[in-house]
Amino acid sequence: MSKIMPQEIEVWYLIPALRRELAIIFIKDYGLNQKKAAEILGITNAAISQYISLKRGNEIKFSKQEMEGIKETAREIIKNPDDVMKKVYHLSTSLRKSKAICGIHLSQDKSISKNCDICFK
Repeated sequence: MSKIMPQEIEVWYLIPALRRELAIIFIKDYGLNQKKAAEILGITNAAISQYISLKRGNEIKFSKQEMEGIKETAREIIKNPDDVMKKVYHLSTSLRKSKAICGIHLSQDKSISKNCDICFK
């Protein structure tokens, strides 16, 4: 059995979940269409469609506090779409220590101790 690195969980689960939430916020809160949301996030319109229909990036559920940070990031991106990569990077960095990430990591790699604290040191 191969070990799964926390960074792989971030790429496979966290970033898609962030894109899902940002896409939903852009469309519902800011009235953007799918094409414009895709353009801002630098992904395809088809990806946006999958995010908003919860067919992609649906494994992580964010806490209320985490959602406030995501909404603030969405506001900042709307103000300056050129900063999207920087803003999403900083958001993902801040969410690396999310317990949701730990839960997915434990479910994907059974060799990890339930007392794992790799991301917290």
